[in-house]
Amino acid sequence: MRYAAIDIGSNAVRLLIADIKQNGKTFSFKKNTLIRVPLRLGDDAFLDQEISAKKIEELLKTMVAFRNLIDVYKVSDYMACATSAMREAVNGSSIVSLIKSEAGIDLEIVEGQREANIIYASHIEESLDRKKNYLYIDVGGGSTELSVFSKGEMIASRSFNLGGIRILDNQDKDETWAEMKEWVKHQAQANKNLSGIGTGGNINRLFKMADQKDGTAVTFLKLKSLYDYLNSFSLKDRINVLGLNQDRADVIIPASEIYLSVMKWGGVKQIFVPRVGLVDGIIQLLIDKNFPE
Repeated sequence: MRYAAIDIGSNAVRLLIADIKQNGKTFSFKKNTLIRVPLRLGDDAFLDQEISAKKIEELLKTMVAFRNLIDVYKVSDYMACATSAMREAVNGSSIVSLIKSEAGIDLEIVEGQREANIIYASHIEESLDRKKNYLYIDVGGGSTELSVFSKGEMIASRSFNLGGIRILDNQDKDETWAEMKEWVKHQAQANKNLSGIGTGGNINRLFKMADQKDGTAVTFLKLKSLYDYLNSFSLKDRINVLGLNQDRADVIIPASEIYLSVMKWGGVKQIFVPRVGLVDGIIQLLIDKNFPE
């Protein structure tokens, strides 16, 4: 049995096809195929509040290709979600209709809190130390989702319109930074000794660059050192010398600034990077829907 997850983000569009495994009464999944297409819808949405005709054409071609792959892989269920860029585009709903008619894919534009809830559906809390408090930080192209876990339960959550693409396009607002700082500081006062959990493509790349073993945490100082190292290179050299993909080489700097800022405000000294994201949460939601307890 296979399920598919589609994530239409502000920086990239992803398709995950996963094989579903059953062990007794429990179900898990193994990633079969992951495809990422860097469409950068956020550049249109955050600057013009509208997805351009060129980007719509590229997105539609991508969705038709994804539909064909879903059929070829004989996927039995799927779910497609669009996040920050499509939320802000005035023509978002018409694009949803176009994708339905031309690609045969039902697409849901999810609000910030719904996006956070889908990510957390991957049940990361099950692997947490229930004696500790955690600040969950997910940085995307257009938004940052923050949540606090205590005793294995989520006790607070907020979505902020701050992301890597939004900052690159100078569309971040001082008042949003201030709101996020105030929220994080309040949570840190109420929940002492926060450890961090980071998700998103940029923190995954930073974790890889840190040469950490899976399951270990990256310290704030190590993350800051990596940020300073990356920032010492020009964009061109981050691509040609460090080997970063073009669509990662620019956005990793502002994304790092968000992670570091949140960690600093929250007094977070280390961050775990489980390398999961929205597509993982979608697959888990599909399992929960098809195999309810």
